[in-house]
Formats: sequence, structure tokens, C-alpha cells
Amino acid sequence: MINKKRLIWQIYPSFLLIILLSLTATIWVASRTLKSFIIEHYTSDLNTLAHVFESQFKALLSPPDMVQIDRLCKRIGEKDGTHITIILPSGQVAGDSDQDPKKMDNHLDRPEVIQAIKGELGVSIRFSLTLKKDMIYLAVPIRDGSDILGVLRTGTLSKSVDDAIGNIREKIIISGIIISILSAIICLLMSQRISRPIEEIRKGVESLARGELTYRLPDFSSREMEGLAQAVTQIAKELNDRINIITQQRNQLEQVFSGMVEGVLAVDLDERIIHMNNSAKLLLDCSQNNVQGLSIQELIRNVDLQRFIKEAVKSNDLIEEDILLHFPFDDRVINCHGTAICDSSGKCDGALIVLNDVTRLRRLENIRRDFVANVSHEIKTPVTAIKGFAQTLRDGVKDEDSRERFLEIIEKHTDRLITIIDDLLSLSRVEEGTEKDEIVLQAGHIEDIIYSAGQLCEAKASQRKIRIEIVCEYGLTCNINRALLEQAIINLLDNAVKYSEEGGTVLLKAGAKGDEIVIEVVDQGCGIERKHLDRLFERFYRVDKARSRNLGGTGLGLSIVKHIIQAHGGNVTVDSSPGKGSTFSIHLPKG
Repeated sequence: MINKKRLIWQIYPSFLLIILLSLTATIWVASRTLKSFIIEHYTSDLNTLAHVFESQFKALLSPPDMVQIDRLCKRIGEKDGTHITIILPSGQVAGDSDQDPKKMDNHLDRPEVIQAIKGELGVSIRFSLTLKKDMIYLAVPIRDGSDILGVLRTGTLSKSVDDAIGNIREKIIISGIIISILSAIICLLMSQRISRPIEEIRKGVESLARGELTYRLPDFSSREMEGLAQAVTQIAKELNDRINIITQQRNQLEQVFSGMVEGVLAVDLDERIIHMNNSAKLLLDCSQNNVQGLSIQELIRNVDLQRFIKEAVKSNDLIEEDILLHFPFDDRVINCHGTAICDSSGKCDGALIVLNDVTRLRRLENIRRDFVANVSHEIKTPVTAIKGFAQTLRDGVKDEDSRERFLEIIEKHTDRLITIIDDLLSLSRVEEGTEKDEIVLQAGHIEDIIYSAGQLCEAKASQRKIRIEIVCEYGLTCNINRALLEQAIINLLDNAVKYSEEGGTVLLKAGAKGDEIVIEVVDQGCGIERKHLDRLFERFYRVDKARSRNLGGTGLGLSIVKHIIQAHGGNVTVDSSPGKGSTFSIHLPKG
């Protein structure tokens, strides 16, 4: 029988070799990583210095003051010990902290300068032809708006980096040797204590590690090994029971979190993600699937939300705040509730954040607040006038002409109140019908509505000697609510007549354009400045408030038009220039 080596001599050399190789690899990786870190550290320092001095040189470069630039370079070099060079876009050296710029070569071919001229951060580790030394250079462009006035280059000796790396590498190697010796001794001592049953226990433990918690170890003659085997078996049984319970609870919790409309975010004391449900990912526009373990700084770019989470981790009380999140296509208002997560002993382990999207609620609150303010303002003027003139009449007016004039004023303001109330009711009915899907759309001919609206506005237009010209393509049909669409067109025609000069023409035309039917109302009025166009369809918004009131406008007509057309699945636009009239266009999808 061939004599086999003892287990200790079989595993000891392998363990020792692995440790030595691991230490060697670790030292090699650490050295390379350390070199990169130190170079980045020096580069970062040079970048900081460059940006500190950038503003000082900017004023001297427009136009370039070569003498002052060189003086400033040398003054900074003497004061801070930093090598600084200022290079013009042509490559000419304008100033240098150590050399005479007139004797220096054109630097346009230097790698770091080439990058900086392109508007980028330039970094280069190379041999300096001017200083005859290895240098680390960093160059940044000096800008004036989009123009590059020059390049500010800072530098330091590469030898400083090599010396720092060498000192630390020497310490790492010495530490590695000491660790290797200690590891060899420890491996030898541990190997001597290993007995033959360890292989069976290893197999059993590996089975448990793979999740085979029903695996049972064999009996051993050694009391110690038998006790160990029984302990491992008992641990496996209890672990299996606990894992089953935890798995069941976790699945239930996952179902609850997944079904919640609110976003739920849990973080630990280091502000790293413990859990994040799908609603939270949607609210925060997070596309990553596995976010567990990520820091909030990696996942959340909003500074206010980061601050709120930090406060929640540190606070023992429930905190609440509305936070505005900016996204490329919209902004969201998120109502955040934060509270600490504590264990049974009261020790804080992190924080739980609950997120609610209240964007629509806040928007509705703002609309309601603005609406109440506008309605109050619009109604207050006629009510005040009515009350004032009524009080005057009550006190007695001897002049019959004055009495008639006061009554006419009261009647005028009463009519204005009725008009405002009618428009508000119309707007309310349209909005309510849209929300409840009660507006019935049926296939109809656009031509009939166009001519009907034109006839209804003809009388008012005739009073101002304005001609309504109608141009309509034949056979235009789409899904419409005849009464509402006619009201929208009448509102636009009424506005066009009001704001057109006497004797002018208002054009009402309809035609097909691609997948749409476009109805246009074109007037020859005073026109509208571009700054007003975006808000023209808001409730109570007027370009010329005094003129609008004199003409009987309530500021609600265009808002009613917008809501009617939106109920039809379309939109309304306006194109206008002062002195050139206005064109209001209704865009409806073809039926």
C-alpha cells in the first residue's frame, strides 16, 4: 500500500500557496490602484487651483495683457509654489511662473492644451521640453461665454507622485511579508487540529449552504464531533423553519407593497436603499430593477428629497413635506411622510418614507384659488357700482335725466353680472360633462354648423358694418356635439367682430388638413402681442382689460372654447401679431 501523505501535509502547502498568491495579487492591485488614486488626487488639486486662479486671469485676457499675465503667473508661483502657464488660443505662451514666455515654444501641440482648446479638461503626464522634467499637467479653458480666451495650465513634478507611491508601496510590501509569515504559522497550527471527520462535516455544511436544509450528518465516534454534528443538524432544522416563516411573511409583505398606490422607500442609517416598491420607482422615475444597497445619492438626484430622507433618518418624530420633483417632460409635487424604523429595543435602524403624488391635487387647489380670486374681482366691480347708484337713487335724485342715467348704469352692470354667471355655468357644464363622459359626440356635417354660426353672428357684425365671409370645403364630417361646437365657433366669431375695425371683414373657413379638420376664424383687428398668447385661453385673462369690459367681454369666452374643443378630442391655437389681426384655429380629428 502506498503511504499517503497526512491531511495536514496535503492541505498546508496549498493553503500557503493560495495565501501567498492572494497577497501578491493584492499588493499588485493595491499598488496600481494607489497610483491611480494618488494621480487623481494630484490632478484634483491641480483642477481646484486652476479654477481658483481662472477668474484672476480672465480679466487680463480680453484683450491679452501679456506683461500683467506673466507677472501674475510669477507672483502666484512664488506665493503658492504652483507651476502655472497661460496659453493663448494660438498656442502662444502669455505667461509662465518659472520661465520667460518669450523664450518658450508654441504650446498648441501639447496634449493637454489641445484638449483645453476644445473646451475640455486636459490632463497629461509627460516629459516637459521646457523644464526638462517629468510633469503632471492639467489644463482648463478660460471662457467668456461660449468663447475661449485662453488656456490656464497648472503642473506639478511627477517625481512627487513617484516618491509618494514608493513610500506607501514599501509599507505595503513589508506588511504583506509580515502577514504571510503569520498566515503560514496559523495555517500550520489549524491544520494540525483537523481530524478525519472534518470532510464529512464539510460535505454536510456545504449541503446546508446550498439550501439542502433536510440533510443529516452521519454519527461519529468522537464525542466532540458527534456533538458538533447534532448541533449542525439542529441549526439546519431551526433555520429551515425560520426561513419558511420569513419567506411567507416576505411574500405577504411584497404583495402589500406591490399593491400600494403610495410609494414606499426604506433606507438604513447609511442612507442606503433597503426596499423600494414599484410605485416609488414610478414616482421617482427610477428605471433600475435592483436598487437594494444603492445610496440615495446614486438613485435620487433631487436635493430636497435627499435632505428630507436625511432628516427622517435622524428624526424620532413623524415628518411631512411637499417636495417638487423636476423631470424632462413634467414636474411632480410629492407629499412625503418620513419616520424612523426602530427595533424592539428602540434603537433606530433607518427610516421609512411614504410618497404620495399630489400634483393634480395641488394644481386643482391653485386653480380653485385663482378662480375664486378672479370671480371675486370680476363680480365686485359691477356689484359695487350697482350698490353705489342704488344708494344714490334711494337718497333721492331731483334731476330726471340723472335718475335715468343711473338706472341705465345699474341695468348695464346687472347685464354684465348675468353674462358672467351664464358663462360660468356654460364652462361648468362643459367641464362636468367632460369629466363624466356625458358629452355625446355624433357624426355630423361641419358645413351646417359653419353657416349656422355665421348667420347667428351676422346681425351683430352688421351693426359694425363688418362682413363675415365663409369659405368651407364640402363634405367635411367628424364626431361632434353640434350645440357645443356651434357655441365655440360663435364665441370666436363674436371676439373677431368685437376687436375688428368697422367696415372690416372676418373670414370663417373650414377645410381638411391631413388627419384633421381645421376651422379658422381670421380677423383684421388690432392683433395680440406674442407674450399674451400662452395665457390667452385662461379663465378671466384679458389682453386689454378696459377695452374688453367696454365691449362686454367676461374673459371666459376663449376658456369655454378650449374646453369644448378638448371635449371633442381636439385643440385650439392662435396666431397673431400686433396690427396684423389674429387667426384662431380649431383642430378636430376626422370622424
